[in-house]
Amino acid sequence: MTKATASPRVFLFLQGPHGPFFHRLGAMLRKAGAEVWRVGFNAGDRAFWFDAPSYIPFTGTPDSWPETLEALLTGKGVTDIVLYGDTRRIHAEAVTAAKARGLAVHVFEEGYMRPYWVTYERDGANGHSRLMRMGIDEMRAALEQSDMEAPLPPGHWGDMRQHVFYGALYHWFVMFRNGGYRSFRPHRQQTVAQEFQLYAKRLLLMPLHRAERLAVTRRIRRGGFPYHLVLLQLEHDSSFREHSPFASMTEFVEMVIEGFAKGAPTHHHLVFKAHPLEDGRAPVRRAIREAARRLGISERVHFAPGGKLAALLNDARSAVTVNSTAGQQVLWRGIPLRVFGAAVYGKPEFVSDQPLQAFFAQPSRPDNRAYRDYRRYLLETSQISGGFYSSRGRRQLLRLVVDMMLAADDPYDALRHGTAAPRQQLRLVQ
Repeated sequence: MTKATASPRVFLFLQGPHGPFFHRLGAMLRKAGAEVWRVGFNAGDRAFWFDAPSYIPFTGTPDSWPETLEALLTGKGVTDIVLYGDTRRIHAEAVTAAKARGLAVHVFEEGYMRPYWVTYERDGANGHSRLMRMGIDEMRAALEQSDMEAPLPPGHWGDMRQHVFYGALYHWFVMFRNGGYRSFRPHRQQTVAQEFQLYAKRLLLMPLHRAERLAVTRRIRRGGFPYHLVLLQLEHDSSFREHSPFASMTEFVEMVIEGFAKGAPTHHHLVFKAHPLEDGRAPVRRAIREAARRLGISERVHFAPGGKLAALLNDARSAVTVNSTAGQQVLWRGIPLRVFGAAVYGKPEFVSDQPLQAFFAQPSRPDNRAYRDYRRYLLETSQISGGFYSSRGRRQLLRLVVDMMLAADDPYDALRHGTAAPRQQLRLVQ
């Protein structure tokens, strides 16, 4: 792992979560004595960065980005780059360039145990995380350096409405104020107008989706049948696209339904749980309906809209996913779990490797003690209490993450070396 020079620190921010989090983070780093710059790739990036002198618009073509980046790294004397997610092209190229120069790479992501935490790592996240190369024994050895109890989630939290709102607002700026960035190309297949429409639709229909979710959940829980849960993901999400063997969510859905039809007892049911931000761009519902009808099990297969997962998880016999972070909620409850993509929690101690047919027939249970150690390790290292989108969540996050970014050690080495910042106070957040 590389480390940045101690002083002076020069941070170059790239694209961040929708909303003002990156601006607030940059402002606090300046107060700590660092120099901060922000590269913006479209009007949405510009709209949420309120310090004009430190803003650098990139108006070139995607092919010219590596050359521009090299000039920025040299010209500004950059020691650290900061980004949200490491798989989109501009970020992947930046990570490669930064590592070649020995710079520190600060990667933010949604929490591996969302929604109460966010992820902060160095050099890479998800399938590129250091966690992918760590075993439980290594984590246990590091935990011997700490006598702290695992932080508890806050009693009240949640920023889904703010998340959807900022997503819609971001794409509004890109759609109507992007004249200075005519070479900008989104990293997803949808046009900016389509993205805006999907976010706006999702925001407007949230009350209807909530009512539908509650009705479906109630019907399933009152059905009196054993059921297995399938945790769906967004087909365009980087974890699915970059760290799974499937080209589409339809492929995964058809494989799961076929395995269930062949292996599960005939009185068992299968429940597909949509991602909270599912917006219908992928034909998931139709794929479920058609596959179940083809195999003659339509009456045993259900679809539940996205939203809170706990009510359905509490009664589930097992769960299946590609590599959703919701798998952590499954393991926390001691429920058998089968995954098919690269996941930071995909450890042999608590994730089944059974063929799908055998898993649905008699799933192997996780080692709960091993998972508790793993969970505690994450909560003492890369998982930080707070959120990107609500003002309360940002305040909580900033109380700790700036010191972590300025530290010489990354979160995992900090625990091993006994230099991690104390987190006891985070348990009291409400």
